[in-house]
Amino acid sequence: MKDMDDIDRAILRELQTDGRIAYADLGPKVGLSASAARQRLQRLLDSRTVQVVGVTDPMAMGGQAMALLGIGVDGDPRTVADTLAERPEVVYSVLTSGGFDLFAEVVAPGPKALLDFVNDVVRPIEGVREIRSFPYFGIHTHRFLWDVG
Repeated sequence: MKDMDDIDRAILRELQTDGRIAYADLGPKVGLSASAARQRLQRLLDSRTVQVVGVTDPMAMGGQAMALLGIGVDGDPRTVADTLAERPEVVYSVLTSGGFDLFAEVVAPGPKALLDFVNDVVRPIEGVREIRSFPYFGIHTHRFLWDVG
């Protein structure tokens, strides 16, 4: 779905703040009735423009160390990304066309476990030539709020 209007974008902004908002609350916030808001959201869902999913906070679930790993690869980075995707420590991996071939976000029970993961799991993967770790500090490090216009 390419043609989103201001109401669609308002719906998305509200969902980013509270993905479980009731239609009775959503409608008035975006200038619609509850039923019209439900129909609009259903159209966005049906077109696969939007997914409403639960996002966990790894820190609240026992993770005490998080880092974004910038990984340089000799060869096909998809193979390394696929290998990392099998690991429970990896929250997500994404291929890039910038200074790194891929990024992987990882969560570990503590700093030592994070270091062990990088050194004992990531470094030995065939093709990995460089890893730079960007650790996260603090609680509630994730906010998934994108500008929807």
